[in-house]
Amino acid sequence: MRAPHTELPAVAAELLSRLRARRPRVHCITNAVAQAFTANMLLAAGAVPSMTIDADEVADFVAGADALLVNLGTFDPARRAAAEIAVETANGKGKPWVLDPVLIDRTPRRAAYARALAAARPGAIRCNRAEFAALAQVSPEGGALARYALDSGAVVGVTGAIDLVTDGTRLAAIANGDPLMARITAMGCAASALVAAAHAVADDAWTATGAALLWVGVAGEIAAKTAQGPGSLAVGLIDALHRLDAGALIAHARVT
Repeated sequence: MRAPHTELPAVAAELLSRLRARRPRVHCITNAVAQAFTANMLLAAGAVPSMTIDADEVADFVAGADALLVNLGTFDPARRAAAEIAVETANGKGKPWVLDPVLIDRTPRRAAYARALAAARPGAIRCNRAEFAALAQVSPEGGALARYALDSGAVVGVTGAIDLVTDGTRLAAIANGDPLMARITAMGCAASALVAAAHAVADDAWTATGAALLWVGVAGEIAAKTAQGPGSLAVGLIDALHRLDAGALIAHARVT
């Protein structure tokens, strides 16, 4: 399925219906503080999370999953070992996987590790602007995003006030969301997990990445209308994602 950005809202609605019908399992190697929120966001969307990082069983979990998320938020030896096993298994089994290079702008060691993982050909990389700059060693201006996507073979989703999604030839700018979402721990981590879930039911990585970020942005925007602060927004976001339907998604989407 290959859709230009003008068709992305309708395609995102179709993929959300497909996700709920198929209930794919997403194995997440993720930030320790992100696990519960990430799992709840996956469940709200219609996917099934698993989270083990045990080196003796992670290969079996990944082999039985429909997609994999590798998130570097907690950069400890156990997660690094699990990530390497998981990526090897996913690639060997033809499972889609997503890299979230959390905080790699903070240390050269973390950035180097992320570059090594990116060379293992994830289907998508979801990050913020600072993380992209550390990963690509160039700021995400001009044609840098497109060049990196083409060179790496990964769809790049750079999130912020406006999310940018490119595969090097197609570009979508998603203006949905709310500033208060930045005050919720694991917001980006959960978004990356949803990108992985979308990859499990989509035929095209660019479509999957854009659709998942649109789900999150629209659900956050709806939830923010009644939120009293970041705490109620987090709960409301899970509820809004659970209730999200094609009509609301298409009506609220702001994609160029």
